[in-house]
Amino acid sequence: MAKKAAKTLATRNGAVLNRTHLITVSLHILYLLLHFIFQRPRSLKPYFFLAVPTLAIEFYLDRVGRPTFNEDGSLRSAGEDLSATGLTEYMWDVLYWTEGCIAAVCIFNDRAWWLWVVVPLYSVYLVYTTVMGVKKGFSGMGGAGAGGDGEDYEGPKSKTQLKKEKRGDKPRPKMMR
Repeated sequence: MAKKAAKTLATRNGAVLNRTHLITVSLHILYLLLHFIFQRPRSLKPYFFLAVPTLAIEFYLDRVGRPTFNEDGSLRSAGEDLSATGLTEYMWDVLYWTEGCIAAVCIFNDRAWWLWVVVPLYSVYLVYTTVMGVKKGFSGMGGAGAGGDGEDYEGPKSKTQLKKEKRGDKPRPKMMR
């Protein structure tokens, strides 16, 4: 069972990529059929501006995540983990949201492209929460107390410690045995 984790990752990546390609091709064909055959009032400008760049994202994910095999059929590389957090996760979010927007445009009309405005808003939200998290993380790095007044900071207190301080109990000295 050599490289079982790599084989599992390769199988999962291949299945995810194949499913994604099938959904993407189906949605794009449906949109173009509705546009050209049924002459529904759809503009191709938002389609090219919003949907076609996600094809570049999908190509990139395929490039880094597709497993490669040797001539004899053995696994050469499992590819990158497509369920990784960070930028990969954000690319999947953009890809799935765009596919949802294409489906909404097929069902409703071109006004459903306005749903795509959620992507930049989500990006702003992610940047804001990241900056605030970093800022909060740096706030306790003063060396002095948490208030910055030179006191030693002992960390958060438990409920029991807070109750004892409220009653005025003094800490008991530790007995040596």
